[in-house]
Amino acid sequence: MTKRQRVVVVGAGIAGSLITAGLRGQHDIDLVCLERVGREDHTEAGTGLNIGPNALKCLALHLPESAEAIRANSLPWTRWTVALTDGRPLMDLRLDTVADNPGVRIRWAELYTLLREPIADHVRYRAELVDCGRDAGKPFVRFLDSESGSERRIDDINLLIAADGRYSLIRQFVLGGPERPNFLGVCLYRMLFPAGSDCPIGDYSQWFNGPNRLLAFRVPGGFVYCAGSFPIWAGGAIPDAMKRREFLRAAYTPADGPPSPEVAYLLDAIERYADRIHWARLQEGGVAYGREPGILLVGDSAHPMVPTLGQGATQACEDACVVVDEVKLALAEHRPLATVAERVEQRRAERVRFVVDFSRAATDTMLEGADPVAGTLKKTEAAFQAKLARLYRDVPVPLSQHVGELA
Repeated sequence: MTKRQRVVVVGAGIAGSLITAGLRGQHDIDLVCLERVGREDHTEAGTGLNIGPNALKCLALHLPESAEAIRANSLPWTRWTVALTDGRPLMDLRLDTVADNPGVRIRWAELYTLLREPIADHVRYRAELVDCGRDAGKPFVRFLDSESGSERRIDDINLLIAADGRYSLIRQFVLGGPERPNFLGVCLYRMLFPAGSDCPIGDYSQWFNGPNRLLAFRVPGGFVYCAGSFPIWAGGAIPDAMKRREFLRAAYTPADGPPSPEVAYLLDAIERYADRIHWARLQEGGVAYGREPGILLVGDSAHPMVPTLGQGATQACEDACVVVDEVKLALAEHRPLATVAERVEQRRAERVRFVVDFSRAATDTMLEGADPVAGTLKKTEAAFQAKLARLYRDVPVPLSQHVGELA
């Protein structure tokens, strides 16, 4: 009897959960997923997100059950509108002109629940990674079992998958230590709050006052997701003065008139729910997937990118689909799973570098001194629209289905 190959997934976020779901039926692998938080820790936490049309298209091809579950528990993302905070319209893009299907809008907590329910038997919760490396040529991990308070170790790993975010310990091991991120000089804050009966917010919309931007859309459950941004010094932290309610209101208030009804509604909500704000700085890192045999980085661990085009979670979905596909190919062809990392790198690196570069370029209207009118006008032109079409339509297709049914 052939010995089963061991696959360890670190992190039950989007990529990790989808990979675990896609592989859980493979009887020829020993599969475990380690997640540092508890089973219910994300139930009430987090905010909201939009997932691009390319993720849904890719999932429908590779992991159709996951695609259907996400669609059924989200709202469709069909339009992208941009205006000034006084209400002057700048862009109204129908996504069906650049995509083959809509994207979705969903709460993080709901998405985690959807993705983790099917894989409950394969996830060890409250298992925090404390070390990783190689022993006799094969990867190993050590993790703290918070339930017992003891450290445990998993050895003889054929494929170690890092899906534990941009501060991944495994990423540091692969890259030879911590890296210095590239900060773009933009503060990005986000919050989730009840919509209320007078809510004028619907599909994905943005409003600019100079380079200061508000973004908002409805998500299921009667909530609004709002993300605000404004320029800061790239080398420093977010000044406390810029976190105050009065600063935030002034940042988006037009100089020569009242704000639009949508912006007025959002400014009132920011003041009312300021204690719910999550603060961050826009940053990115290099793309790295399979530089170490048998060790694979995915999601934010592989490509920490700016969220301007909503492609962080979306590319995690694409990563997961390709990883599942490559593992199935390796099993069908009787190849060691250690070969999967390099194969994923070959299939994903060029695509993801395009997405990272495109997301950074689309941040132009959020930088110090930016002209949102001129910058948004460029986004209505053929060159930008062609890149959007490439982004939303050119997804990786499954290859494993061509090698027959797998045992």
